[in-house]
Amino acid sequence: MRIVVFGTGPFAVPSFRWLSQSGHDLPLVITRPIADSGKRRKTSENPVRDLAESLGLNIASPADVNSVDSVQLLAGLQADLFFVCDYGQILSADCLATARLGGINLHGSLLPKYRGAAPVNWAVYHGETVTGVTVIHMSPRLDAGPCLATNKTSLIANETAEELEPRLAELGVSAVRDSVERLNNWDGHSSLGLTQDSTLVSKAPRLKKRDGRILWSKSALQIFNQVRAFQPWPGSFSEWQGQSRKPLRVILHEVRCVDSSGSQPGEICRVEGDSLTIQTGQGGLQVLSIQPAGKRQMNAGEFIRGYQPALGDRFVDA
Repeated sequence: MRIVVFGTGPFAVPSFRWLSQSGHDLPLVITRPIADSGKRRKTSENPVRDLAESLGLNIASPADVNSVDSVQLLAGLQADLFFVCDYGQILSADCLATARLGGINLHGSLLPKYRGAAPVNWAVYHGETVTGVTVIHMSPRLDAGPCLATNKTSLIANETAEELEPRLAELGVSAVRDSVERLNNWDGHSSLGLTQDSTLVSKAPRLKKRDGRILWSKSALQIFNQVRAFQPWPGSFSEWQGQSRKPLRVILHEVRCVDSSGSQPGEICRVEGDSLTIQTGQGGLQVLSIQPAGKRQMNAGEFIRGYQPALGDRFVDA
């Protein structure tokens, strides 16, 4: 088949690499434009472009993939299928119609849960113990098409979103392979995929800086999940109000839940040796790794020795 690849970020790379080795014809790779400054993006910012260049494939970077010019370009390719993953734009009905079989999208959740731009982060945030990937036959509505293939995995203890995402990307390869084969053998008439249950839909919107603010009235488990979910960005941050010093903004990088009682949410309830514990709305949160504003990340012992936090100091919503 002639397959056009749409992708930008790292989640698309393992499946894109498989497609490049599959024997299918890849006439074009569509990716997000390079920054307006004209400077070459770092590899980590556009790994799909980097892989496409290394393979010698044709690349296009339209500012609007649904513009008249873009749709005409795609129509001229006479593609059988579009593969879309971690691209950054939603394809219109007119755009999808230029491929004989439309498009498939690899998504980082078990749809219909966590539709949107940040499914991995929000799954970790909400404490999911099982997640996975889904390949859908695309519709113009966000992540709403019928499901062609799914793969599940259990989260590893203490796994962060940053650690989970590459595992899911690799898990997606077999789901993409099965979906491409299914469409290649499709008679064009029979039912294709499983319709998503609209009553089970949940959202996974693009992350914003304010999402990282820690609300100490939440439980220790909820904050623990937040810290895991929002790495590396936007991070999970708070403001420490120490005695006889100016308030200091900090980012929590690693924490764990512990038993505690008797303090107000956000109050330091234990400082012993290299151990620092903050009271939450339910239970305590032991800080293992922390980063003061403008400084490097450090373990709790280094923070205690350098900044001397005391019982009764408060962490407040930043």
